[in-house]
Amino acid sequence: MSKLDTSKIEIISSTLEYPEGPIHCSDGSIIVVEIKGERLTKVAPCGTKTTLAELPGGPNGAAVGPDQCIYVCNDGGFEWMPIPNVNKEKIIWVGGDQPKGDAYKGGSLQKVNTLNGEVSTLFTDCRERGYPDPTGAAFPAWNPAFDLKGPDDLVFDQAGGIWFSDFGKTRERDRDITGLYYVSPDQKTITQMAYPLNSPNGIALSPDGKRLYFALTYERKVMYFELSGPGEIKRNSASMDGAYLLTADLEGQAILDSMAIDVEGNIYLATMLPQGNTPEINGGISIISPDGVVEYVEITLPDGSFAPLPSNICFGGDDMKTAYVTCGGSGYLLKMPSAIAGLKLNHNGSDFSLAKNTN
Repeated sequence: MSKLDTSKIEIISSTLEYPEGPIHCSDGSIIVVEIKGERLTKVAPCGTKTTLAELPGGPNGAAVGPDQCIYVCNDGGFEWMPIPNVNKEKIIWVGGDQPKGDAYKGGSLQKVNTLNGEVSTLFTDCRERGYPDPTGAAFPAWNPAFDLKGPDDLVFDQAGGIWFSDFGKTRERDRDITGLYYVSPDQKTITQMAYPLNSPNGIALSPDGKRLYFALTYERKVMYFELSGPGEIKRNSASMDGAYLLTADLEGQAILDSMAIDVEGNIYLATMLPQGNTPEINGGISIISPDGVVEYVEITLPDGSFAPLPSNICFGGDDMKTAYVTCGGSGYLLKMPSAIAGLKLNHNGSDFSLAKNTN
């Protein structure tokens, strides 16, 4: 039996503008970022949407901090490509290249105060490097500082530190090489912890906090670092970058997005385009055990509509056995039963009731 019961999928909303970064609230609502809509949105169980904050650029991932503020990876924006799906039912939106000129806001890590709606930018670049060169000596700080290109997804550790990935940006003839970052619990320092990486995306911590998982989107790999403490990587001496390969045995030609973890340590990975560059095919969730065994679950909607481009997943409900999935390009927020309880994320516990407008 599958760990996700897709026969009982419910559609909460179908009109979101590229939803990502779902956060479960104790009142049953789900907070998402709308990347194309450039805002942070709370979606009630009935589907009513409330804007919590406007976030110009591209709010791409979200997580709750120890101060009960919402922290957001802002990728700076995309050029958006409309693609009619096979039945012409709706437009699928796909993020493309880095916007031209001033339309690109630059990458940043931001904080939303849900008491007053204030948005503050914490970091736009990084100087410190937290990894050794081939001789074992520490690399010197970047000079000038290394700009954040397209921060994508984030996770808080128990100490209150932030791990986040930078997916980078694509331009007409080149693409960024980026890495993973760690922000100290006091939020005074940011350190580039892994570099170079090709399109790092979803990021998550194991239940014991000793593994940091991340997906390499276009390489179709799920990797992990072993951790010896908050913000401390215990590097694999047998690999060039100090990481371990969990699996590259994934569905078809799928590309990989964001992830969540259950209490048994299984990874639930949003998996797009399993038959290559064909958005008229349902995406799914790849469920990967800590040993690298993969189960693929296709997302099929009850009315037969396509649900392509799943972008993220979180768990909620009183027993944490409800999975919530965002389908970015098609604008859906879905829910379905899970056989295994999801892992409760560090520091997540508020209702975030601030509202600017409702629609």
